[in-house]
Amino acid sequence: MVPDIQQQLADYSATLNNQLAPLLSASKINVPEPLHTAVLYSLQAPGKRLRPYLVERSYALAGGRHYSPHSIAWAVECAHVFTLIHDDLPCMDDAQLRRGQPANHRVFGEAMAVLAGDALLALAFELLARQEWSRNREMTAELAGAIGWSGVIGGQVADLQGERQAPALDLVNYIHQQKTARLIVCALRLGALAADAPVQVFNKLEEYGWALGMAFQITDDLLDETGAPGALGKDTRRDAARAKQTYPAVMGREASIHQGQELIQQATLALADFGPEAEDLRSLAQYIMNRTN
Repeated sequence: MVPDIQQQLADYSATLNNQLAPLLSASKINVPEPLHTAVLYSLQAPGKRLRPYLVERSYALAGGRHYSPHSIAWAVECAHVFTLIHDDLPCMDDAQLRRGQPANHRVFGEAMAVLAGDALLALAFELLARQEWSRNREMTAELAGAIGWSGVIGGQVADLQGERQAPALDLVNYIHQQKTARLIVCALRLGALAADAPVQVFNKLEEYGWALGMAFQITDDLLDETGAPGALGKDTRRDAARAKQTYPAVMGREASIHQGQELIQQATLALADFGPEAEDLRSLAQYIMNRTN
């Protein structure tokens, strides 16, 4: 039976959300209330929880059984939400909507949004550091590299610098790899590290992650051209307005769709050795390319 991946993500999100209050309780000592409210506003906003889901499924597929990776999953989500808050700032993309609600800075002001994002990034590393996984040091370095200047932050710089330049495929690939795919790969790598996976399992999960992450961003580029803010939960048609580097700008719509489909095939093939246990991740790959939000 083919899994209903949207329902699985919804069920997983509900389960994960139940873990949030206990995780935050140990970190809330002396937190100013306005900051706490701003952090929770974005952290509790409805989202797919894709990256946390990949942490936990990677852990299971790599043979992890003894511990719950919820804290690792939340660490990745905290880091991801940090990137969203900062990406939306007026000095960055100046977005008005995120996950179906006003962007953080629209509600709490730019200064508090910056601090909420900073707090979430620090919390991500606190959650990782509190764990006693055998490869915890590698896991911390993995998340730092994915977020830092050779990861999401570096990709954001390239994204800003690429505005109003002539569309270039090499630049688009770099931006998408760093801003989107890198953190998705990180989620899978963290789950595999927590499970102390053998190299061949680790490599296949990473291969799946790169293909999935690039396909995810291609779909985002396409939806920005055709989607409605109400359906997507965020601003649309901003890429063209800011002359951003996107796949449709470089390749056109049809070629972008074809490229995305090829990446989904690559992602699916990478899971061949995992058998039926990875059927949800195969369905996830198809969902990513065909999603409407």
